[in-house]
Amino acid sequence: MAGQFILNLFIAALWLLLQDEITPKFTTFLMGFIVGIGILYAMHRFYGTQFYLRRVFSIFKLMMLFIWELLLSSYSVLKQITTPKLNITPGIFTYKTELKGDWEITALALLLTLTPGSVVMEVSEEGDLFYIHAMDMEESKDAVIRSIGKFEQAIMEVTR
Repeated sequence: MAGQFILNLFIAALWLLLQDEITPKFTTFLMGFIVGIGILYAMHRFYGTQFYLRRVFSIFKLMMLFIWELLLSSYSVLKQITTPKLNITPGIFTYKTELKGDWEITALALLLTLTPGSVVMEVSEEGDLFYIHAMDMEESKDAVIRSIGKFEQAIMEVTR
């Protein structure tokens, strides 16, 4: 991925130099970068790896998913807080993950901890089992499990 990006920067710089402008302009460099994207996409099957913008798009999709889940869980917590009678049943549940690498497991644990209403308390030694504290077991456990599944899929798209 990094090699393709550096090659794209090289194509953009070459485009800038071959335009024969008195003063270099950012728009010319940007146009060269876009032309470089087209060239690299046409030739990406020869590199043996996936096209690098696919991973960039996956990272952007993971960030948007996190923001959406953050808004949904914040709304749920706000709804619980503003009710006159606090009617929650906190609890701890386990979740077995499909993620393998340290980076993947850490990213999932951090994303879950940052969303309100759930906290990853511990990760097993093998790294495949999460112990999660939920604010309301009846309501938020299913929501947390759904968001874990979405986060796992998005993290696998980014890392694999």
